[in-house]
Formats: sequence, structure tokens, C-alpha cells
Amino acid sequence: MPFERASGILLHPTSLPSRFGIGDLGQSAYEFVDFLVKSGQKLWQILPLGPTGYEHSPYTMNFSAFGGNPLLISLEQLAAQGLLNGEDLNPLTGDDIEVDRVNYDRVIAHKSPYLAQAYEVFKQQLKTTPDPVFEQFCRDQAWWLDDYVLFMAIHEQQPDKMWQEWEGGLARRDPVRLKEKREELADRILYHKFVQYIFFEQWTKLRKYANEKGIQIIGDVSIYVCENSAEVWSHPEIFKLDAQTLEPLYRAGVPPDYFSATGQLWGNPVYDWDKLQETGFAWWIERFRATLQYVDVVRIDHFRGFEAYWQVPGKETNAIKGEWIPCPGGEFFETLGQQLGSLPVLAEDLGIITPEVEELRDRFDFPGMKILLFAFGGGADHPYLPHNFPRNCLVYTGTHDNDTTLGWWAKAEETERQNVAKYLGYDSPEEIPEVHWGLIRLALSSVANQAIIPLQDLLGLDNRGRMNDPSVNAGNWRWRYESSAQLSDALAERLGTLTELYNR
Repeated sequence: MPFERASGILLHPTSLPSRFGIGDLGQSAYEFVDFLVKSGQKLWQILPLGPTGYEHSPYTMNFSAFGGNPLLISLEQLAAQGLLNGEDLNPLTGDDIEVDRVNYDRVIAHKSPYLAQAYEVFKQQLKTTPDPVFEQFCRDQAWWLDDYVLFMAIHEQQPDKMWQEWEGGLARRDPVRLKEKREELADRILYHKFVQYIFFEQWTKLRKYANEKGIQIIGDVSIYVCENSAEVWSHPEIFKLDAQTLEPLYRAGVPPDYFSATGQLWGNPVYDWDKLQETGFAWWIERFRATLQYVDVVRIDHFRGFEAYWQVPGKETNAIKGEWIPCPGGEFFETLGQQLGSLPVLAEDLGIITPEVEELRDRFDFPGMKILLFAFGGGADHPYLPHNFPRNCLVYTGTHDNDTTLGWWAKAEETERQNVAKYLGYDSPEEIPEVHWGLIRLALSSVANQAIIPLQDLLGLDNRGRMNDPSVNAGNWRWRYESSAQLSDALAERLGTLTELYNR
């Protein structure tokens, strides 16, 4: 569906400032919403909110496609609820703590005991006073929550093992063994239910605050899920797995291209779309339904995978020997629309995009993406140059996977720099006073219905502010801004002036 003309900011909640080493759903999140309002924005784009594992990628290493990340829980809000003593909340400090970086190991070690304390208080309260809201949450979300909390409780017992390495009765979900395990791990199961309840309670409150101030949340659905996740364990029939070992027969990725001679091997198991089709795409429909409980608009990461996906034999070490497999994306989105009505969907259509992918996107009026950092390496017909945009699209200066604008500018080819200068109306690159504001103005002034600016570009940060570099595995997803004071009235006024000027 096409959207109204609007603009907003890309910022994942982990990048918010806080005393505890990682952004959370507390005060700074509300201050960020206030900044959005003050600067005339209507959109807040986030990354997936799920519980992260190895290297804390919100896209490829989530333990659940439905759960929330416990690290985002605000300890201060728990104290306000009486579940913690506010005077006992110590900030995360140390020589290895940087104000603009998340040290995940330290954060987990620091926050987990507080969550455990809050749970013990909550559990004691349940013994004397039932919590009907908690009970309703557990009933409403049981269709995914029950599997997830059991998965996490078992995973905690043997954290170094994939679920396929669990004893046969657990790996293959023997009902007797599952019942026994639920009884054995009842306390940890209740703990994980509590954590999910608190997460979604805090997130729902924050989203309500944003919505009431005219801010819509753009959420993100990554097309694939992690192999070591509750979903693959609890729904092995919808993935292409070996019947004997339960390991993926094929893994997801993209083929070799200009940027990589061996392609990208992501490692996620691919879906068995024939089985999904037989069920009327039930699992995917529930995934969208669940996502739309907590966000207003859904951006589909790797949208082209709904037209055809690159599957690589499971034992390969790179993506060269894969093949494109057609996918019933048209039938799926038709069914999804019949179930959910109008689809507030954005399509991440970057990479290898064929006419078939474009047809699928346009058939359902899903806006595609335009990235200004990619626009200046070719001629005047480049599709990412604003004069070539259709209205039904979403323009970014850059995304979470790219350099910041200043980081890109520092290493851009001379031809790109010259093209930027000419496009902005300067004789040479040296005359451009603030290239990041030049591209922000281009995005906001374009005909694209929606424009999204990463906060790093508004703050004028170099590549120390980059969120993710897909070419490396380690060290990503760590950036955060230092203080809400950086969201100054002057910055809000500058952005707000452009937003009003270009009718966003």
C-alpha cells in the first residue's frame, strides 16, 4: 500500500543512551520520541527486537522470531513497579565500557542479576496475589511462548549445544520427554515468561506513547530465522532439514556478485515452501500478525526471497554452488491480505533485483528502497538519483548496513564526490559545507513518499557510528549515542525546518 508523505529516523533501541551499557525502553526512549515530535517527524524505524545470540545480530542470530530481547528491558521501570530497589541500581562502569559502544558480555553479566531479582519479587507476589494481566499475556501468546520458554530453559542447561544435539526425545519433541522437561524446568520456564511479559509490557507502553504523539513505528521482519532457534526446533516440518540429523539440507545466502566472488553464505535454514503452501502459509501469517501487534508498519528484509531464494547445499563453505528456487510469494501475499486486510509493508529490494521481483513488489503496491549513498557512481539514469524516483518508495541517506554519510564521503571515489557536488549545485566537492546535510536535504526534498535518516547522519558522525558491516562478523551492532543532550533544540529546529519546507 502507498503511504502518506512523511519522514523519520532510523535508530535501534540498543543505540539509546543509558546508565547500564545498552539502550533500553526507559527514559531515553521517551526522550527520543519527544525529539521526533519536536523535529516534525512521523516515523521511527527500528531493527528486529528479538532475543539475540552469537554476535547479537538482530537479523540472523535470534533465539526466536516472536520474542523480545531481555537486554532492552528498563531496570528503572522495574524499580518504579516495585520489582527492584531503585537505590540498588548501579551503572555499568569499567575500563572496558565506552560511552558509545555496547559491551554485550558486560551488559549481560550486569543486567541478568537484576532481572533475576525482579523475577523473584514477582514470583513471591504471585503466591499471594494472582496477576490476571500476566496470565492473559501467557494465554494469548501461548502459541509461540510455550515453545520459546522451554527452548530457552533447555538451552541454558547446555548452552554449547545446538538443539539437534539434545537427547533424541527432546530434539524430536517426544511428548513424554517434553512434559518431563517442563516439570523439571518449571521455575526457569516461569522466569522466561516473566521476562517476555515485562518486555512486551514496556514496549507496548512506549509504542502507545509514540502513537499518541503521531509517531508510527516501522518494524523489521528478517525473512530467515536462526537455525538454533525455538522456531526451527518447534516447526522442523516447514524447513528443509535432513530427516536423520535434523540439520539443514540447504542454507540461505546470495550468489557471487561484484562485491563478493564467493557470494554470501548466511547459514540460516531455508523454508520448505511446499509445506508452507499446504498449510495456507499459517506460520508466516501468524508471524506477520504477531509483528503487527507491536509495530505499525513492517519492513521485509530480503524481500526478493519471496520471489525466489538462493539455496546452498548444507555442507558448502561458501555460496558459489547455490541455485535460485522459485517461491510462491504472490500466493502468499494474496493470502496474507485476505487474512489481515490492508498490508502496511515496505520491501527491502536491494541487491539482485529481477523484473519478477519488481512485479511482485508492484503488484501489491509495496514501496521499495532507494539509497542515496549508492546513487552517485553511475550516470544520470541511476535509479537511486532522486529525479528518477517513483512516489511510492522509501529513500534513505544510508541504512544500518552502510557507512555513515561522512564515513562514505571520506573514502568515496573522486567521480562520486564530483557527482555529489554537481547534484547539490556546487562546482567542487570542497565547496560542500556539510555533505551529510546536503544528502538529508536531497532525501527530504525528493518525491519519495517516505524518507528515513539514520540518527548517525543527523549527528554528523563518521564511521565510528556505523551500526553494521556485513563483510565482517565481529564487532557489529554496538554503536549508541552518548546522551539525550545530543538531541538538542537546535538540531530539532534544523531538521524540523527542512521537514516543514518539503511538506513531510
